[in-house]
Amino acid sequence: MRRKEEFRLFYNQTIHPELLRLERKRKRLLFLFVVSVLLLCAAVFIQIYLNILVVSLILIIPLGTYLSYLLYRIQRFRSTFKPHVVNLILDFIDDGLNFGTLKYDSKRFIEKDRFIASHIFATKAPFYQGEDFISGKIGELDFEMCELNVKEFSKVRNRLNYVFRGIFLHTTFNLPLRGKIIVLPREFKQYLSRSIRAFNSIGGEEVEDGLDDRFTESFMTFATSEANVVSLLSEHMQNAIVSYRFESGKEIYVSFIETEIYIGITEPKDILEPFIFRSNVSFELVREFFEDIHMMMNIVEYFDANN
Repeated sequence: MRRKEEFRLFYNQTIHPELLRLERKRKRLLFLFVVSVLLLCAAVFIQIYLNILVVSLILIIPLGTYLSYLLYRIQRFRSTFKPHVVNLILDFIDDGLNFGTLKYDSKRFIEKDRFIASHIFATKAPFYQGEDFISGKIGELDFEMCELNVKEFSKVRNRLNYVFRGIFLHTTFNLPLRGKIIVLPREFKQYLSRSIRAFNSIGGEEVEDGLDDRFTESFMTFATSEANVVSLLSEHMQNAIVSYRFESGKEIYVSFIETEIYIGITEPKDILEPFIFRSNVSFELVREFFEDIHMMMNIVEYFDANN
């Protein structure tokens, strides 16, 4: 809670002024774009009314060229807005005592093989897109995360079906963890039957002993026989995951595969993608992204501190 209050203060002092600067830029681009479109329509009307080709070309060609330039500037505004704001958020996060310098690459993403190795989703992921790669160090653990959009071909219809869309994190533990564990949202059980069967095939079985009732109501936990579920999923960790799910309305996936830890948080929309026709000055717009990545980092920080 204290960290959220500190972030609100950081937003007011640092992010909000920058959003206001970007907002002025957005309004200026939008004004120029609307004026250019109106002038281009007027030029077309003049051509229709006067039917003089030379006059029309003198008016239409420069306006069309300038309009194309404005479209380029608008696209550049969209592509630079998110990296700019994300870097400010990361500046706040990596000021924490246990966080190293965080790096951001808007084009990079976690490799498909790494995603499949999580055992969370039984798919070959023929459609696999990602962006907004963040990497760094939490305590002694190196981690990487990004936004992913994963789909696969439907066996019934000629279309791509949803597999996962959201933020995905991977970290490698310094010491070997015994066995394999996956935590899946119970609400999505019917869509995860292949993942459950695939995990069952390597010796995984559903586990509820030692887990909190609130946690088992929301999540299914499967583990191989040698895994120590209660040690990894402590009561504190269970409560944190359940609380975040109810507060955010998002589903969470977790897996422990020997030395590897994977976490996924669903997000149906593009986070921090800027609007063109309405204001982007919004604390909620920024808060949601911060809370998603902060939740993941808290889980990694907990494992670094307690194992």
